[in-house]
Amino acid sequence: MENILLSACLAFFITFFAIPIIIQVAKDKKLFDEPDQRKVHKIVIPNLGGLGIFAGFMIATLLCVPKNNNDHLQYFIAAATVIFFLGLKDDILILSVTKKFFGQILAAIILIKLGGIQINNLHGFVGINEVTDLAGSVLSLFAIIVITNSFNLIDGVDGLAGSLGILATVCFGIYFFITGDLTLAVIAFSMVFSLSGFLIYNFPPAKIFMGDTGSLLVGLINSILFIKFINSAGSNTLQLSFQSIPAIAFSFLIIPLFDTLRVFALRVLSRRSPFSPDRNHIHHIILDLGLSQKQTTLICLSANIIFIGMALMFDSIGTTLLIGLLSLMASLFTGLIYYMRTKRKVELFDGVSNKKINSSHKIFSLSPDPVEMD
Repeated sequence: MENILLSACLAFFITFFAIPIIIQVAKDKKLFDEPDQRKVHKIVIPNLGGLGIFAGFMIATLLCVPKNNNDHLQYFIAAATVIFFLGLKDDILILSVTKKFFGQILAAIILIKLGGIQINNLHGFVGINEVTDLAGSVLSLFAIIVITNSFNLIDGVDGLAGSLGILATVCFGIYFFITGDLTLAVIAFSMVFSLSGFLIYNFPPAKIFMGDTGSLLVGLINSILFIKFINSAGSNTLQLSFQSIPAIAFSFLIIPLFDTLRVFALRVLSRRSPFSPDRNHIHHIILDLGLSQKQTTLICLSANIIFIGMALMFDSIGTTLLIGLLSLMASLFTGLIYYMRTKRKVELFDGVSNKKINSSHKIFSLSPDPVEMD
């Protein structure tokens, strides 16, 4: 317990006090995120908040993980360092999609082959339980890449990626604390409190963004916790176990994960690269309803919490059915937002059209209303 409390304090205060310095340096060196047609913000804002998150997370983790309970920690740190420099270069100089993708694959290989981060059981999903080493490696590679990118892609509104990152890592952290895995608990809570220190400056209106440096790191750490959770949560020897393990893990990350998979599918069906930019993410759709960034963040966070509650409530129905139920509800949630956006656009269009018609009547009317004279 002392390790977790110390890691939380260190992570929070290191990040909290580092961010103002990073903001000042970014302003002095003109290292900003420039607005464009896809982005919500209209002014230049520093985008190197990931530096503070990385510093708080790394120092807290390295100092507080128990000495005799740190198997594979060096490989987790190595993969996180690869992702950190990958994101940093992209934030400062812009990195091609290909180079970014290969860098993520390198980090994933370090985790899978050296760090032991490999899915070994699907717990009955579509009738599959234990998987071979090859299948486990492929599934793990897919999970790491998708989860890592999901936080990068959801980071489009002030406070959103940080809030969802805190929610997911809190869930994983509580589980690993209860089951006695102090290494993973320290890793999880170091990330939680690093993000908390950062979020103070990022919640609307943001003074700084986490950038790819932060969002990719958050995604990578959650991918490690996700796979470790799947491999351990089904053990009956633990104090806390679940029946629909992958579905519970999916629910912790459902908003960024489902949105990423949905957008990737839409882009592929449109014969575009899955990494090509657009404005089809859930936060863009909600913003189009006329809601603020703060409201958008709170809606997404609240929806994710509801999905977690639903997953825990229906844990007994089995992995396949529960993942299907969660996916159906996420589809209905997204579909409702789409419908509301379409309806609002029609109403706005009708309003503008009627205004133009009324305006033209006033200008071109041949029988104006009489004007009362004194």
